[in-house]
Amino acid sequence: PHKPEIFLLCDISGSVASFARFTLQLVYAMQSQFSQVRSFVFIDDCDEVTDLFDTDDLGQALARINTEANVVWIDGHSDYGHAFARFEEQYGDSVSSKTSLIVTGDARNNYHASEDGVIADLAHRARHVYWLNPEPRAYWDTGDSIVSEYGVHIDGVFEVRKKPDVAAMRRYTSATSI
Repeated sequence: PHKPEIFLLCDISGSVASFARFTLQLVYAMQSQFSQVRSFVFIDDCDEVTDLFDTDDLGQALARINTEANVVWIDGHSDYGHAFARFEEQYGDSVSSKTSLIVTGDARNNYHASEDGVIADLAHRARHVYWLNPEPRAYWDTGDSIVSEYGVHIDGVFEVRKKPDVAAMRRYTSATSI
């Protein structure tokens, strides 16, 4: 069987900084298991950081992401819609039926436009799209959270905290693999 391509699109804003660090460490460890792993980070703009992981020093890679990644467009407050539109514009042609896209973040969009059509288009081209959200499910779609606007277009949205919803993850992944 072919190894799937994994694209990680990771919110690194302050509200999810610890979770972003964990996610990037996980991707770093997974790189040898897949034919291609590409990593992208965003706040209100998006940048590819795949090449920054070409090192044996994960700490150095993470430090370089914090200082070199071009993730601020206007003010450095999360704008998922703009970041997703920039991802589509710059890297969208690389998303194919071999691609599993994993989005990580809390979907707190600071009341900006969601641009959920971008996620719908990516989901149409990708093999799978999953969203890992570090916030408790009870907080989803409260305040400036718009996770459901994206969730309707993708294969699954999962709360990823200390105690994962294993039953929900099995429902979405039992019939297919990443």
